[in-house]
Amino acid sequence: MYKGKSFKKLNKVQQRLVENDYKQFVRNGVNLNQDDKAKLSDINQRLAKLYNDFSQNVLADEAGYITWITNKKDLAGLPDSVVAAMASAAKEHGKPGQWAVTNTRSSMDPFLTYADNRELRKKVWTNYYNRGDNGGEHDNNAIIAEILKLRAAKAKLLGFPTYAHWKLEPEMAKTPENAMKLMMAVWPKAVERVREEVADMQKIADAEGKGVMIEPWDYRYYAEKARKAKYDLDMNEVKPYLQLDKLRDAMMWAAGRLYGLQFKPISGVPVYHGDMQVYEVLDAKGGHKGLWYFDPYARAGKQSGAWMNAYRTQEKFKSDVTPIVSNNSNFVKTEHGQPVLISWDDATTMFHEFGHAIHGLMSDVEYPSQAGTSVPRDFVEFPSQLNEHWLMTPEILQNYLVNYKTGEPMPDALVEKIKKAKTFNQGFITVEYLAAAIVDMKAHLAGDADIDADRFERETLESIGMPKEIVMRHRMPQFQHIFSGDGYSAGYYSYLWADALTADAAEAFEKAGMYDPETARRYADCILSKGDTIAQDEEFRCFMGRDVDTNALLRDRGFPVD
Repeated sequence: MYKGKSFKKLNKVQQRLVENDYKQFVRNGVNLNQDDKAKLSDINQRLAKLYNDFSQNVLADEAGYITWITNKKDLAGLPDSVVAAMASAAKEHGKPGQWAVTNTRSSMDPFLTYADNRELRKKVWTNYYNRGDNGGEHDNNAIIAEILKLRAAKAKLLGFPTYAHWKLEPEMAKTPENAMKLMMAVWPKAVERVREEVADMQKIADAEGKGVMIEPWDYRYYAEKARKAKYDLDMNEVKPYLQLDKLRDAMMWAAGRLYGLQFKPISGVPVYHGDMQVYEVLDAKGGHKGLWYFDPYARAGKQSGAWMNAYRTQEKFKSDVTPIVSNNSNFVKTEHGQPVLISWDDATTMFHEFGHAIHGLMSDVEYPSQAGTSVPRDFVEFPSQLNEHWLMTPEILQNYLVNYKTGEPMPDALVEKIKKAKTFNQGFITVEYLAAAIVDMKAHLAGDADIDADRFERETLESIGMPKEIVMRHRMPQFQHIFSGDGYSAGYYSYLWADALTADAAEAFEKAGMYDPETARRYADCILSKGDTIAQDEEFRCFMGRDVDTNALLRDRGFPVD
């Protein structure tokens, strides 16, 4: 059909569907001879097994390396809400009266930020960043080496120089070189900012007179002290205003104000756990738009982190099918009906993942394979990252970020401190992410080289000047984005690519007004509803009237613009 005369009779959406499907068949080996098809099938089957093994090993190390605290003195510096969550986790793991730091980001991060006990910080940090790298039956290093070899062989079989070239062909970036160009444009500016951040923190550590030189397990702790010193901002002051349920309501309200979506709680529908909450989503006229599942709490065996799932995508092909999507998190339940208080970073992540859900819910296309978030990996994070920007709008601050005890909104003075501190710690945030993205890309550009993951990671980071005070956001032995499946392999750069789009689009909303109806309508029509029916650079031009201004990314992070 793609090569026949009938192709020209199709409309543009149908032509894109046929062309993309044809290229996908080719990329998956349809033109190979029978022997090579058999080789490819063997590779894919082996990779599927390795992906599952990798993921199970990380889960095993998350379950097997809990840090137990029995002495109350070791809780010094920790906010009451964090201590309560640790006590609840300990009770859940069969040790009431103790405190547990589970081996997940949502438990590790606040402990490293606030705990005064440096040795315990080091232990928690080591447990977390050594997941999959502890030797023994759950070690992932050999699995990584085999995965990379198989991916290289797969790419070669399909006619590509490396797996990275195979993976990026259908993405917005098109080539690994384009992705690396953007990353390396930002990298030196981020590293220079880290040097400034470390210098600020070291002054604080020196003033304490304990002989501390900043190490990776100190970064969050002294960054928080630097935040207080530089901006008079203590994130403990912010947390009482960040109630999980209120933030959920805030996200739904913003989606209503922007896109006319209404969220109606319902019961009597299937759920896979009793903690899940289900909402029928209606459009502005009250018509059924889809279902949204909210699964906020941690539990044994649940994947760590936060994500969005699409259980059913929207389509109008054979019948009008509406989407079913979910947002999943890992917050620790409190006891006695107390509100769950979360961090500012976690609140931002909630809005981010809800942006994916909105992308799925707002889809309005004919064919299911073009629906919602079925877009290139380096574009899919754009709507989610943009949705983070509504957290700080006055309407949400006044009505939803309210003190859990008094009901009073966050004081203006505290809001101003948060705004002034917006670009604080951007060196750390950018470097820990970019380091992982660069290592991911370089590993998949290495072809069929024999790779020892620990050594490759170390030598690659040394070659680009990685600050010693920071590690990759996801070290290779636990890098589930790229080794638990194909999703983000050779594609972790995509967050930065999408962030360039996000920063530019956010400036457009800020200029017009964050809830400006015309800007929201144009964004919904050009981006959210279109899925993959047109090329993503065309979608962006439809919304902005021009190509992306990548300098907006540097401005957003407070980095100098050349």
